[in-house]
Amino acid sequence: MGGWISQVSHYSPDEIAAICFIDIAVIVIVARLMGMLFQRLRQPAVVGEILAGIALGPSLLGALPGDPSSFIFPTDVRPFLRVLAQLGLIIFMFIVGLELDVTLIRGKERAAATISLASVVLPFAMGVGLAVWLHQTHGVVAGKKVDLLPFALFIGASMSVTAFPVLARILTERGMYRTQIGALTLACAAVDDVLAWSILAVVLAVVASASALDLPRILLESVGFVALMFLVVKPQLRRLVDRFEAAGRLTPNILAVVLVGFLTCAFITDRIGIHSIFGAFVFGVVMPRERSALLFQEILEKLEQVSVLLLLPVFFISTGFNVNVRGIDGKGFVELLAVLAVACSGKFVGAAGAARALGIRARKAAAIGVLMNTRGLTELVILNVGLSVGVLDKRLFTILVLMAIFTTVITEPALRLVYPDKMLARDVAEAERAALGVIDAYRVIGVVGPETQEELVDTGAALLGGEDPSELLLTRFDPPSRKVEVGSGLTSELASVAAGFGALQELVRRARALGATAAVRSQFSERPARDLVALAAAVEADVVLLSVGPGLADDAVTQALLDEVASSVDCAVIVRVTPSLPPGDLLQRLGAPAAPTQLVVEPGPGDDGLAALEHGVRVARSTGVPLTVVTDGERRTRRVEEAAQRLSSAGVQAQLLRVAPEAGPAVLRVQGLVGRAPSQVAAGHTSSKGPVLLVRACADDKGERLFALIDELTAGLATPRQ
Repeated sequence: MGGWISQVSHYSPDEIAAICFIDIAVIVIVARLMGMLFQRLRQPAVVGEILAGIALGPSLLGALPGDPSSFIFPTDVRPFLRVLAQLGLIIFMFIVGLELDVTLIRGKERAAATISLASVVLPFAMGVGLAVWLHQTHGVVAGKKVDLLPFALFIGASMSVTAFPVLARILTERGMYRTQIGALTLACAAVDDVLAWSILAVVLAVVASASALDLPRILLESVGFVALMFLVVKPQLRRLVDRFEAAGRLTPNILAVVLVGFLTCAFITDRIGIHSIFGAFVFGVVMPRERSALLFQEILEKLEQVSVLLLLPVFFISTGFNVNVRGIDGKGFVELLAVLAVACSGKFVGAAGAARALGIRARKAAAIGVLMNTRGLTELVILNVGLSVGVLDKRLFTILVLMAIFTTVITEPALRLVYPDKMLARDVAEAERAALGVIDAYRVIGVVGPETQEELVDTGAALLGGEDPSELLLTRFDPPSRKVEVGSGLTSELASVAAGFGALQELVRRARALGATAAVRSQFSERPARDLVALAAAVEADVVLLSVGPGLADDAVTQALLDEVASSVDCAVIVRVTPSLPPGDLLQRLGAPAAPTQLVVEPGPGDDGLAALEHGVRVARSTGVPLTVVTDGERRTRRVEEAAQRLSSAGVQAQLLRVAPEAGPAVLRVQGLVGRAPSQVAAGHTSSKGPVLLVRACADDKGERLFALIDELTAGLATPRQ
């Protein structure tokens, strides 16, 4: 291949196709490697991919002896790569429109509008002022003079952008989207998106107008196109959701309608004169929002396979061909510093200043200012549009691309500086409390898994022990879905959360039928144990209840989860072990729906033994099942016997035995962990005929909670739930 790839021009169509294939392979490899590298550096993958495109152009590869960039990407091939790049750009803009969710603004209209307007108006005005100075040097593009008005408007627009997809990804990865500041920033970015694209559309209309009559025509046709899309096309698109629900999946016909839709709209807006990206964006915006979360998720996953892996990296290399960092001289460096100063200060002061004016505290206002400075791929889209319509020359284009990269890279470290992890953890905890309506109550967290759900609810309700007020919080941790790199990731995440919400509500109804107050919570989690510990601290839980089935000894993941939770959580941990059943056993799920007929506490020594007795008493009070306490009479269990003997004076009938009664399917056993890891103890009880509750005491509990409960019962301060 080396003999013909180095030719200058006049390749045959087959040769051009072959070179395109190997070029795309090179682009994909370099983009993925750079993306993974920057993810390890806690940066968005798109930053690494943008830099990969620049590195393959004249800035780095083209600077080496022999100009390898021109060798690998011959001039004749580049127009075909640009076509693929434009297709990737169109798909990306459709996704941006698809993920523009106006419900993010609901309840925050005034604050979001105020901050967004300030974060757009101030950098836009500063950008226009900067453009007056830059126009002296960059007012001629390809030998053609550019009028100051479109040039100034375009520079102002480029200063005003916030990249919603990159911003949303940062918020989700740090868990900030659950906080007040994260939700408000997302709302501001959604408003900012609408404002920025509207400004750019007007700027392009000004640029495209060749006469005084052209501008009104372009604006009128643009407004007519948008009205047609919302009034006529949007109602028709609702049929896609009906067909998706009927089919239960994204069929080729549904996907074909989507593809044809945004490609056709892209063609129409290009003919109008405001660039093809707006047609794709508007088509994404008018896609139906009701009952469409799963549809959106599948569309994103299908398009990602083509867009992220293939087309967007080609867009980055197409951008890189026009970026030449080596061409920036001393004056260019001064211009770069001026652009960075205007871009960063305009966005930060505008957003943070407006937030402070609304009464938001200084650090949180600063966090909003930093986040709104994220530009990423969205800025790159606007800059490529400016280059293609002849508003920007390549030197200024290079400067603005460097600004886009810098403002995206600096967001993560700057955010950690003004909004450190300790503050974030506190705010997330406060958000959890507010979202769950946390009150000062006896609280049991039940971790819902794919199996033994009903048994967990029954056990959780019983463990409330007649406390008033009390609450059973049912939580579910779903493994994160495959990240959609071109979008924010919120669409697929919220879709999965919504999918499990109905099942959780059924469990709530079951808990309420048992007389328990219940609430639900669902989230994605790469580390459920860590997030469970954080949740327990946030809601001040008294008990964390986990449920496992047979075969625990062979499940390393479950063992690791139990061990980490038991060693880290600041409350009691109870593991409900469901026994294995012989084939054909009619009782397929022990403990559900029938309650146990006998309750046996085998406390064991130490604090765990006292905690086992405490929770056995709570279950006995809730269910009315007789309580049997098994002790060995040895000195190490003396405190347990003392507590058990006091139960009769507290109104709880407890039978003391030296030998445990024979296990049966309707016997619920409560046992202390006696200092061992829950996974080790649970593994030894999977052959039991009845369910087993394994109890680990809270770290600071030396039996105080058990004796406090007995004192309350004795004094009549706590009464069983009727």
